[in-house]
Amino acid sequence: MCKLAYAAMDDCDTLDQATRSLAKRFGNRPAFQLDDQVVDFEQIDRASDQVAEGLRAEGLSPGDRIAIVAKDCIAGYEILLGCAKAGCVLVPLNWKLSGEELKNILHDSRAKLVFADDTGSTKLAGFEIHPRPLSGYPAWRDSQPQIRASFQANAETPIVQIYTSGTTGIPKGVVLAHRTFFDLRRGMRQMGDDWMGLTAKDRLLLSLPQFHIGGLWWAVQGYLVGAMGVLMESFVGWKALELIEKSQVTQVPMVPAMIQFCLAEPSFDSTDLSSVRGFLYGGSPISSELLRTVQHKFLNAEFFQIYGLTETGNMAVCLRPADHGNDRLAHAAGRPLPGVDCKIVGVNGNELPANQTGEICLRTPSLMLEYWNRPDETNATSIDGWLKTGDAGYVNEEGYLFVSDRIKDMIIYAGENLFPTEIESALLRHEAIRDAAVIGVPDPKWGESPKAFVVLNETVEKPRIRDLMKFAKSQLAEFKVPKSFEFVTDLPRNPSGKILKSEIRRPYWQNQNRKVN
Repeated sequence: MCKLAYAAMDDCDTLDQATRSLAKRFGNRPAFQLDDQVVDFEQIDRASDQVAEGLRAEGLSPGDRIAIVAKDCIAGYEILLGCAKAGCVLVPLNWKLSGEELKNILHDSRAKLVFADDTGSTKLAGFEIHPRPLSGYPAWRDSQPQIRASFQANAETPIVQIYTSGTTGIPKGVVLAHRTFFDLRRGMRQMGDDWMGLTAKDRLLLSLPQFHIGGLWWAVQGYLVGAMGVLMESFVGWKALELIEKSQVTQVPMVPAMIQFCLAEPSFDSTDLSSVRGFLYGGSPISSELLRTVQHKFLNAEFFQIYGLTETGNMAVCLRPADHGNDRLAHAAGRPLPGVDCKIVGVNGNELPANQTGEICLRTPSLMLEYWNRPDETNATSIDGWLKTGDAGYVNEEGYLFVSDRIKDMIIYAGENLFPTEIESALLRHEAIRDAAVIGVPDPKWGESPKAFVVLNETVEKPRIRDLMKFAKSQLAEFKVPKSFEFVTDLPRNPSGKILKSEIRRPYWQNQNRKVN
């Protein structure tokens, strides 16, 4: 077995331990960069000591929640590590939410201190806790003495509380422990599996937001190996391309919507992408055509697809580079990572055999601690170490997981179970369709019928609906073909790129006594 490059998760269990260890090992090497601002490993260790002391001086105790409402910034990671040293729990919130949504989540989180940028402060005007402006954060931090905090976390100590994106229902606070960022990757490395092979020589594009588990987990994984994180305040296609070329980024994470934004940029073809050696994607289904296009452009990169949830601490299943050339696995999510178990259960809770569709359940060392202040929902979702994902799918004979859809998004048409993602994937094979969403709409005869909303490719002649139906029939069983189509300019998505089916569905179901027929 070859010797793996250094990673702090090999000899540390918590972020406070890791921050001190990394400062000793990497000193003045850059840890995070945002435009012209750079902070090294020693500086972020000192800054997080001051943040921890500042939190203590504010009267905060271990377990208290500290919220941040801001675009991504280096201060966000200093505050995260300061929380780790003080025993507090960081609650990073989506700055794109409305003021009312943010206030509701802050009430639920019981945050005792809120940091906010100008946008966040404006949205929180009148809130019972006056937000601490991030513009004054450097002065507040630097006014604190640099004292080593006496608090000592352990692997089970909560460190972040991330609110689910809420594609359906009210967002829930998912409480994650330090082990979420350490145990899975440590276990993999002990088995000789170094996954994407992240090292201190890498430069990671931090294109996913800190308030999303994918963004936070990715940034921390780079930090733990001594790599430099190249921050983006928020994702913009041209800016991502510019940073990749200018900063010689080696590892890139994107959801499919981000990939499409980059491809649409006039500068895409002229951008030098040769530095990228690893490309991580996930978050929502990707069409075969889009994947082939981006693989052709990032010629030096190996491609990894991951599947997981906030509740699983990000990734649990991965489709490796070697699997990407296998047509039989074109729609697979991948295999469970070492240390992760996956099973499919039926409506009675019994495990199903290979190739039978049911609910996906995952067991992982990164599993959440709880839903904040929701014991009933925690107990209904996390059972004996297994997480019920709410996703439908199946596992084939080789152990590859195929995700069909959200169980709640399933359409029951004339007694047949239809999974929208299967229909959407088929529609996306049509050259004129750039994006697609399928929902079930009320049907007095059949209960529900599938309706497709499509965004057209402007470079191709607009197709007739009957042509789209004919194409769909060539790709799908006839009962799966959408019974109606609607052309739209775009589809509503949450910050992680997932289509908000609830928003599309609402006008058709709001006057119905039942949300399914």
